[in-house]
Amino acid sequence: MIRRAELVFFGVLAIVVTVVFAGAGLTFAARHQHHATSLVPAPPTVLDSTSCKPPAQHPDPVLLLHGTFGLTSWGLIGPALAQRGYCVFTIDYGSAGTLDIVRSAHQLARDVDHILALTGARRVAIVGHSEGGMMPRYYIERLGGAAKVSDLIGLSPSNHGTTSPLALGGLLAGCTACGQQLAWGSVFLQQLNAGDEAPPPVDYTVIQTRWDAVVIPYQSAFLAGPRARVTDVTLQDRCPADTADHLDVPNDPVALQWVEDALAVDGPANPGFRPAC
Repeated sequence: MIRRAELVFFGVLAIVVTVVFAGAGLTFAARHQHHATSLVPAPPTVLDSTSCKPPAQHPDPVLLLHGTFGLTSWGLIGPALAQRGYCVFTIDYGSAGTLDIVRSAHQLARDVDHILALTGARRVAIVGHSEGGMMPRYYIERLGGAAKVSDLIGLSPSNHGTTSPLALGGLLAGCTACGQQLAWGSVFLQQLNAGDEAPPPVDYTVIQTRWDAVVIPYQSAFLAGPRARVTDVTLQDRCPADTADHLDVPNDPVALQWVEDALAVDGPANPGFRPAC
């Protein structure tokens, strides 16, 4: 026969369980509501619009930085991100990226401040190709950019330089940045990569192709860092038939999907992301 004390105990237990599950239900409902709100698409924007104000879904304006000699085409990524409602700006720097990289990083610092003032945003996300994916690291590490950049997404970035003779040829032709990106003997790269290659709180995503004939070896694009903040992507690991080379990556539909994933999530791109090939 159940004693009175046991009845009291089970009664209290029932109340506690009810409260816990009710709280869990409220928490789930709140999360579900937040998730549903975040799925409301933002209206399309116009590329390089000085009147663009970042929507709640995409609070960080996206800056697109070309590579050395300004040969990068943003014909795919720029319109695609604008269609999703991001405020997107194309940034020119360093006389088509040929001047001293430190000087270009100082110019980037001024451009970021200008974009933040223009849009009212707190931080920017940077998508950079080749030198444009590496140069912002100097801004982040040395010029206070860590507080103003949420993501750095590098497309075939020259993070550890290249052994390509094209860089040496560029140096001999007067391209200062070309010499700074040489994998051998570059004091600039030695200093840039000393210590933490991916300082917090910025998230880093590197998107690279095995068929890169400019950044050689292609693995020199990758950054070392904690998985919570650094994702290194080789396009052919998910899409073996992808033939994009160095200049093709910004216009590669698979690379675009990785960029979109990196911008959409908290942290770098999800290493388990499965793009459509």
